[in-house]
Amino acid sequence: MSKNREADNASQEEVSINGDILESIFTNVPLIDLVSTFQVSKSWKQAVSTSLHHLNPIKPWLFLHSQSTRSPYSTAAYAFDPRSSLWIKIQEPPSSSEITSVSPLRSSHSTLLYMLSPSKFSFSFDPFHEEWRVVDAPPIWRTDPVVAVVGHRVIIAGGTCEFEDDPLAVEMYDTKTCTWDTCESMPAVFKDSAASTWLSTAVTADKMYVAEKTTAVAFQFDPETKTWYGPYNLCPYINMQSCCIGFANDRLILISLIGETDETVNEVKLFELNCESMEITREIGEMPNFLVEKMRGEVLSLSSIVVHVMGDFVFIINGSNPEEVFLCELDGHGGGCSWSSVSNGVVNDGECTLMERLVFTCAYVSLGDLYKATVIQGRRFTVL
Repeated sequence: MSKNREADNASQEEVSINGDILESIFTNVPLIDLVSTFQVSKSWKQAVSTSLHHLNPIKPWLFLHSQSTRSPYSTAAYAFDPRSSLWIKIQEPPSSSEITSVSPLRSSHSTLLYMLSPSKFSFSFDPFHEEWRVVDAPPIWRTDPVVAVVGHRVIIAGGTCEFEDDPLAVEMYDTKTCTWDTCESMPAVFKDSAASTWLSTAVTADKMYVAEKTTAVAFQFDPETKTWYGPYNLCPYINMQSCCIGFANDRLILISLIGETDETVNEVKLFELNCESMEITREIGEMPNFLVEKMRGEVLSLSSIVVHVMGDFVFIINGSNPEEVFLCELDGHGGGCSWSSVSNGVVNDGECTLMERLVFTCAYVSLGDLYKATVIQGRRFTVL
């Protein structure tokens, strides 16, 4: 009789652990550790799913890619997971066929990572950049173009060398037909700024948006018609020094740095734009003063400001002072936002030096992506 009672008590304890308590526990478990937890049992799998969907959802990761400036130009990858507040080192599997090139590693927006040489164009946009596509370089040679993935097309605009006839040339690679096509050139207003250093890019499934950072003059590009539409004036303040654009889910966001000069930037504000008219519909929020001062640091070069927008997150990095990453989490219901900052564990812990090229991307990482990366591809993730 006592044995039956003990069995009943054990069964009740197991049920309770497999319920709300287990779901709450999983909210504190890093995403990289939930891959193995997900496979323990059906009840654990359900508890992980509930935890990720309702209690502590998956948030977009900020990736940092470092590239040596000397031969053999080796690269390393790291990531920050806002859900777990952890910096992670991503180690390649022993059998990895890593893309090697003397070309600089670059990113124009979100998940896209690419390298461009006079003969080859290599690009990747899966979360861990396991899959690279290597094709012939576009007919026109470029050094710092705007590069964007829109649907099944990769658009390369501007960034040409001085000896090229058209500094505003636009070419488009179709991943389905594996062919290059020539498009309408960039608007003449971009003549002196047709490079990714001076332009901010945002994309949807069918359009590319480009804004000049210092003037906030913007245009839309339609890959179907190969045509530019605009101009649109996004500038909300006369003393705006720089701006960037990006899509937070389906909302087009304008990030404005405001001040009398770039050395005296004292405000960072977020606005929501109408995707069709490109007019500001409302102010979302403003970075607290103490974070603005921390971001500005001793040196603030507006051309070095890196902004990535994905999901409900805006990541801002001062490339001249990358020891800190600034985050803005938007209210998914259209309300305000909350600001914070996190120490860049990769730079501050000496994982890479400021002598290396640092490139940032952003991507959603699912348990399926992590399972593929760890179990199938053999990658290792180490918490810094």
